[in-house]
Amino acid sequence: MTDSLPEIYPTLTLPLQRGGNKIFGINQERPIAVDLFAGAGGMTLGFEQAGFDVLASVEIDPVHCATHKYNFPFWEIICQSATDISAAEIRHKAKIGDRPIDVVFGGPPCQGFSMMGKRALDDPRNHLVFHFLRLVLELQPRYFVMENVKGLTVGKHKQFLAEIMAEFEAQGYQIEQSYRVLNACHYGVPQHRERLFLLGCRQGLELPKYPAPMTKPAKANKIPKELADLPPSPTVWEAIADLPSPDRYAELLRQDWCEAEFDLDPNFSVSDYVRRLRGLDCSIQDYSYPRHFDRRLLTSSIRTHHSLESIARFHATPQGKTEPISRFLKLDPLGICNTLRAGTASNHGAFTSPRPIHPFEPRCITVREAARLHSYPDWFRFHATKWHGFRQIGNSVPPLLAQAVATEIRKALKVTPVKPQVTQPLQDPALLRIKMTEAARKYGVDRHVIAPRTRPVKVETMSEFTLATKQTNP
Repeated sequence: MTDSLPEIYPTLTLPLQRGGNKIFGINQERPIAVDLFAGAGGMTLGFEQAGFDVLASVEIDPVHCATHKYNFPFWEIICQSATDISAAEIRHKAKIGDRPIDVVFGGPPCQGFSMMGKRALDDPRNHLVFHFLRLVLELQPRYFVMENVKGLTVGKHKQFLAEIMAEFEAQGYQIEQSYRVLNACHYGVPQHRERLFLLGCRQGLELPKYPAPMTKPAKANKIPKELADLPPSPTVWEAIADLPSPDRYAELLRQDWCEAEFDLDPNFSVSDYVRRLRGLDCSIQDYSYPRHFDRRLLTSSIRTHHSLESIARFHATPQGKTEPISRFLKLDPLGICNTLRAGTASNHGAFTSPRPIHPFEPRCITVREAARLHSYPDWFRFHATKWHGFRQIGNSVPPLLAQAVATEIRKALKVTPVKPQVTQPLQDPALLRIKMTEAARKYGVDRHVIAPRTRPVKVETMSEFTLATKQTNP
């Protein structure tokens, strides 16, 4: 694969055929999408909820691919680097053929820097952004969405952002010049999380709008005037209060799921937000395929063993304040969560990410609690280890934020999707326990494609139990 951008393809004049998977009876009138840099599938899910069929997702990490396959078994996950895949391969592997693609979306990691005398797009550190651009031009979607860090909009990084926008325009795409940084808490997510979104379309099509804010952050010190009349976002406690404490279940010392008792307090009523995530209610704006899952199971909730010293410090830390030794934030139950992060690879000096402290229990939150604070539904599961699970959440776009953006793309397409009626099965839970070596073998990639994790000899605030007992299928 050469590092040169393709010439713009002639405008496609094929009839407007939509996505679909006849095996599972998926509606043929849904717009077709392709996800690049898919991770575990946060944006995949958000676009599905907005009414898209995400027929192909490209992801280099085989562990993420296995998790993605578990949650989206009816679509194709392609375990390959965006740097060495072509549009023709994507179309072939996902059985898209020559059907027009409505939208390509993704969040290519980048540094935003440029070497002396060179364009930032030509800097090897930004090669993933280059290949995102290349694949958009090869796939020729009607629309594209590029998600990235807020930092690209400030200082010297703005040069890189300007180059990206100029290159798209030079290759026949319009791009919304008034780009926006969107905060997840303005779209019904109980978390402060700001991300840049670039929206573009082929020449001659209607540019999509950015989604208008829907909620204001709960318990914020200052609310901008334009948000004052909006309803508050869900709070931390509204998002996680109904989840059983993992400390009640010995099984969660050795596996990440167990059958649990929900709703033990007859005087407690779950929030509308939680009712949606538990599948008890369905939003009229949710066009995702219903999943078959066991609501009695508490999943993604393997326990963390804390030292007595850590427990004492966590207990003494006031809500909404940072514990000074670990630097973990103790969540304010009436506010929103701080930005959940993935941490860094072990070869960059850290093996984990800062995990918030539960507002009422002296422990770090579980992966499931983090998923609730990220707007993932309870049927969506993550890798069974905490390290991979938190990495998958911290690297992802909250589905409700992705859905808000995707809905505007769908409106620009002038498509009204049909709400799916057929419940879809999830895949084999063994995919959630797969080790990196096994996952690499399964997908035919190098097991070192992602920097290996190394554990420190001693972690002052936290240690994990060795999983001595072999896990069983739920």
